[in-house]
Amino acid sequence: MTDFPIPSEDDDLFTSAGLRLTVDLSALTENWRDMARRSGAARAAAVVKADAYGMGIEDAGEALYLAGARDFFVATVDEGVTLRLYAPEARIFVLSGIWPGTERRFFDHDLVPVISSDEQLAFWMAVLADYGDYPCALHVDTGFNRLGLHMDDAFALADDVSRPASFAPVLIMSHLACSDDPSHAMNRRQLESFRRVTAAYEGIDASLAASAGVFLGEDYHFDLTRPGISLYGGEAVCGMANPMRPVATAEARVIQVRTVEAGETVSYGRALQLRRDSRLAIVSAGYADGYMRSQSSGGVPLRQAVPQGGQGFIAGHKVPVAGRITMDLTIFDVTDLPENAVRAGDYVELFGKNMPVDEVARAAGTIGYEILTSMGLRHERRYITEE
Repeated sequence: MTDFPIPSEDDDLFTSAGLRLTVDLSALTENWRDMARRSGAARAAAVVKADAYGMGIEDAGEALYLAGARDFFVATVDEGVTLRLYAPEARIFVLSGIWPGTERRFFDHDLVPVISSDEQLAFWMAVLADYGDYPCALHVDTGFNRLGLHMDDAFALADDVSRPASFAPVLIMSHLACSDDPSHAMNRRQLESFRRVTAAYEGIDASLAASAGVFLGEDYHFDLTRPGISLYGGEAVCGMANPMRPVATAEARVIQVRTVEAGETVSYGRALQLRRDSRLAIVSAGYADGYMRSQSSGGVPLRQAVPQGGQGFIAGHKVPVAGRITMDLTIFDVTDLPENAVRAGDYVELFGKNMPVDEVARAAGTIGYEILTSMGLRHERRYITEE
């Protein structure tokens, strides 16, 4: 006779899912309003790339739009096309820019390309010759050395009297390399460089600050800020208490609870040998779902910062990962919980209100961004609006 909890006839897929993600849209929109307030006189955009950091671009984008966001940033033209359905009057910037063959999608869905290289700029000038006026943004590199026009090229373009009259960027932007460290000298150097660029493009809106940059203060805000990770509850600034509300809670179902004797080993590589008789909860999530192998309790030689590995939360307690995390399964040690506190069918919180995503990330030797955006395709997602 099984002791599984028996679902009711009206039980939905979310209730019986092996891995589930709950997204609090009210927390998401309140975080955006918070960042808008912190942006002062600047407008606050919403960055919804990577499927809104794993929250779902459709529902998250619509919630942010209804909350008042009118400027959005996505990574790809596909994301922009999807978002347009849920943010009909918004200005949507595509960070990866425009490439031959994609121009009709930009025009048909009213998307703004972010021009970041000489090649994209040359192609954009050719597009304007064929199609006439259309807005773009210019991304200028001020020291990050990732995407962006070289500053000298940006100055030359600003002074080029022969450029077509139809070339009229609506935004000049750059990106800070070290804004998560407020004391880093690179922040001020990039600020001064960006001020030189904006002076060359007088009268055009400017944007420098993403989430962490907003916390650097008014000097960095310019006309438009670009909060991303902060909207989804993640830490933006190292060493500062996180003021944002948690948005996502990920949970994995317990498949089995088993008793293992002291001296036995657990999972691949025999990386964990039990020092006591133990009860282990095996849950339906692993690294294929974005629950990273580097959170394993042992057998991860490259991790230094948190040698004990990750934890989950169940029955009011944190419980440690036991042994190596595998592709589809993770083992948690629930020995210290009352004997009947955990049973098959229950859920372990992987991150959420009780397990902050950045705490989980530190145990994996990474950042909250990667945890949020790495959640696999096998989870079921639901949305709540709890005030």
